[in-house]
Amino acid sequence: MDLPTIWFILIAVLFTGYFFLEGFDFGVGILMKLTGRDDTERRVMLNTIGPFWDANEVWLITAGGAMFAAFPHWYATLFSGFYLALFVILLALIVRIAGIEYRSKVADQRWRKTGDWFIFLGSLLPALLWGVAITNIVRGVPIDASMNFTGTLLTLLNPYALLGGLLSTSVFVLHGALFLTLRTAGEIQDRARRVAARMWLPVGVLGAAFTLWGLSQTDVFDRYGLVPGTLPLIAIAAFISIIVFVRLRNDAWAFAAGGLTIVMGTAFAFAGLFPRVMVSSLGPAYDLTVYNASSSDYTLTAMTIVAAFFLPIVLLYQGWSYWVFRKRVTREQIEAGTH
Repeated sequence: MDLPTIWFILIAVLFTGYFFLEGFDFGVGILMKLTGRDDTERRVMLNTIGPFWDANEVWLITAGGAMFAAFPHWYATLFSGFYLALFVILLALIVRIAGIEYRSKVADQRWRKTGDWFIFLGSLLPALLWGVAITNIVRGVPIDASMNFTGTLLTLLNPYALLGGLLSTSVFVLHGALFLTLRTAGEIQDRARRVAARMWLPVGVLGAAFTLWGLSQTDVFDRYGLVPGTLPLIAIAAFISIIVFVRLRNDAWAFAAGGLTIVMGTAFAFAGLFPRVMVSSLGPAYDLTVYNASSSDYTLTAMTIVAAFFLPIVLLYQGWSYWVFRKRVTREQIEAGTH
């Protein structure tokens, strides 16, 4: 396996980890506004992601940095062509950070409601736009011989990409509800479990529509046979098992099944994309691949050495933080001021 391929896999892993971890952050942020019945409940829900959300965003920063260093042409084409959409994502994330950090700084209901709206919108927009972006990368966008994106914002907002955005949003809401069943107790946990049960069918319908329409919109479904073909089957099996575990009230396995659905779906998109990193709708001759978009072997070798040393440390630290903050957050803790 050559270095460009290794770094493509690493970037795919980073984005997969980001969608798995930040996905439940987005879902909880959306559900705070939709299902939190009072300030205390919303505080409980926010505290479930409080120790994790900023570390989860590091996966995106690392993926962007790795893309910049390992595949500069991919980075340049993507960030210039998708500039406005990515700018909105960045702005939404900043707004969400402001909501999370400053919501409880002032004991005023209007202030806290404004913070709740910041968190809601700062979670909803990225959840939607990431689906739009990934769908366009796989479906293909107009890229010319100079590796320049020649489309407009309306090019990106095509019906199939918007369906991908609706699918990603609904998946993250389901993921967030499953996460809340693990991290809360009592009425909030029961309500989160009901939300997960209700969201399962819309996610399934959107997923089926996205897959069937994708047969005519992209070649990912028939490019590489066994490995990519196995991934969606695992994703489907994991997704079906979610509702089984939810009804059995086995919250840990339900969350694991939801996470596996996201992991397998993202892995399928990248596996079907390879060896391309962006598909050109103007013709396969203009596709960006791991070879024509990559840095030199010297650069990739140096990056590999650094990543081999630091990546395990980062993973161990993040795993440790999840273990330390594994206990449930309850309403009683918030009311007593102990959490």
